[in-house]
Amino acid sequence: MCGHHAHSERSDAPRRKTPGRLVGGALIRAYQLVLSPLMGRQCRHLPTCSSYTDEAIGRYGLWAGGWMGLARILRCNPWGSSGFDPIPETLDPAYRWWRPWAAARWTGAHIDPATRLD
Repeated sequence: MCGHHAHSERSDAPRRKTPGRLVGGALIRAYQLVLSPLMGRQCRHLPTCSSYTDEAIGRYGLWAGGWMGLARILRCNPWGSSGFDPIPETLDPAYRWWRPWAAARWTGAHIDPATRLD
């Protein structure tokens, strides 16, 4: 698998239902239905972290999308970012399949401060 193909993947590209996307989506949906209602609304972002992760996995696959979701979940804390934070339209040019963390946004510097939710 070549990491270069991921650069051109766009949000309007057709999404194949790969096993990783199906498993990732099923786990997120289970969380949304079972655990999220018990914990209450805690997310500091729009879309919520589970929706963001589900969309990232659906768009970029379990490997890159999972890392994007992990970075978002780690930012979602009282000292982290908040606000409107949609999935990037394309993967960062530094992304390579062997460096999946390069697909993730680890800080909230890209979020418009006018959209803060706290």
